[in-house]
Amino acid sequence: MLVPLAGAVALAVLLGVAAFVIFNREHDCSAGKLPLRVVASPDIQPALSKIAKSYNEDMHSIDSQCVEVTVAKETSARVASAVAAGKFDGDVWVPDSSLILSRLSTRSVEQGGVPEPAGSIASSPVVLATAKSSAAKLTGTLKPSWVNLVAAANVANPDGPGKKVRVVALDPQKSSAGMAALMAASGVARKAGQSKALVGALKELSTQVAADSAALLASLTVRSGSRVPVGVSSEQAIHVHNTKKPDTPAVALYPAEGTLSLDYPLTVFTKDLAGQKAAADFRQALSEESALKVLRAQGFRDPDGTAGETLSEAKGFNPAAPKALPAPDPKTVASVSQTWTRLNLGTRLLTLLDVSGTMALPVPGTNLTRMQAISKIATEGLTLFPADSEMGVWMFSTHLDGHGKDWKEIVSVGPLTERIDGVLRKEVLAKELSTVQAKPTGDTGLNDTLKAAYTEMTKTYARDRINTILILTDGAGNDDPDGGVSDTEILRFLKENYNPERPVSILLIAFGPEAETGKRQMDALARATGGEAYIAKDPMQVRDFFLQGFERRLCSPNCDS
Repeated sequence: MLVPLAGAVALAVLLGVAAFVIFNREHDCSAGKLPLRVVASPDIQPALSKIAKSYNEDMHSIDSQCVEVTVAKETSARVASAVAAGKFDGDVWVPDSSLILSRLSTRSVEQGGVPEPAGSIASSPVVLATAKSSAAKLTGTLKPSWVNLVAAANVANPDGPGKKVRVVALDPQKSSAGMAALMAASGVARKAGQSKALVGALKELSTQVAADSAALLASLTVRSGSRVPVGVSSEQAIHVHNTKKPDTPAVALYPAEGTLSLDYPLTVFTKDLAGQKAAADFRQALSEESALKVLRAQGFRDPDGTAGETLSEAKGFNPAAPKALPAPDPKTVASVSQTWTRLNLGTRLLTLLDVSGTMALPVPGTNLTRMQAISKIATEGLTLFPADSEMGVWMFSTHLDGHGKDWKEIVSVGPLTERIDGVLRKEVLAKELSTVQAKPTGDTGLNDTLKAAYTEMTKTYARDRINTILILTDGAGNDDPDGGVSDTEILRFLKENYNPERPVSILLIAFGPEAETGKRQMDALARATGGEAYIAKDPMQVRDFFLQGFERRLCSPNCDS
């Protein structure tokens, strides 16, 4: 009976030795450790660290070295800056979106560009979000869609859904979810012929950006009168918010047109051959079911959109993968990014207000004088500009100040939030515009005034702002019995003094029956500085005119080339 037992023991020992030899061949650390430094977006870093811990414990060996993965967190925007400067010190980068890579794709790797990514390791759709407690109020007010979100945010449409909805955005320069939302909204809006509405929305949203997803989602429960706050966020960020703040949960609203997703592309930067092998091995581990399970548990979807139990309907999500909008190409990403940047340059605006005698005449079909109509246009335009704008007003007519000058400063150019004798400049402007009177015996004197204003705005040019002169007139042109600057002279002056490197543009809005007769000269004045001239049939048209003025920021100073 002992012989068979001894044989069994011997076999067991032999098999154990073989297993030990095989194990050590696959987990050979005889040459030490092979460090692999992964830098990941903060939202996915905790999951990757957990996966890396298990990976390291399994002793994956490359060239007799055991791979030791560490995962550091850093925002994708900061890493992108480091990459562009050639100062990225990681072996592998996992940003939250390929949109980040698109911005760098025109550069070579030596110039701080990026290698071709090794595929997506997870995904999270960018969706609309609102507080669960407010979701019912949106029924019938805002059907979840990018077009409706644009309409609600459009500053030039105060009577639209914006009366009931307050839209909060993420800064696309700092947040990939914000950039994805911008790309999705701009693509859908332009396809629907809503370019002007998009410009109005982007201008308004520049003043409504949250620092990050956590701040945005927390703000959704903040009361804002009767308006329901709606924001944009990645689906995964909503899951994290609800986990941390179960008493004030948010719900995901999926845009009807579809959306873009954060796709977490893994990109290998190390040039070391062993490091590249290690990166490939870790990439393979990330695609295994055990790793995907960790990612799903933290609110991510698989690269193909498959959701885990954390994204259930009971928790405010739609487990089915939303329709995917076409991924934008690098050129479109660059163009839309530039759109946001240019639209969000501050405004520095000097308004020249016509108070000549003809402004006291009535507007046919209304109970308004031309002066009252122009003042209404100016007041309406004032509401379209954010609080950080700098504005001032001159009025003009011949011999206005008693010393031969055809202009008089009513309010100096400065920040709307600055106080003048204890009163905010914005309030002073509104008061002056509502009480200004036409000078019954005054002629127009536009050209002398414009020359002085252009000289002043050029001398005090602000590089961080869009510098504009707004002329509000009844369109009678220059009428100066004393001579002064002629039409030919003012055009020559503007052309000689316009500097595309320091552009001061002219936006001219005329209102009155004589406006058409002066349109040719008005167009010439505006276009000499890359600006535009408009004739208003109704004071409310000013919203469209200002939006068109904002649109010209996107092409300035080459709008007419």
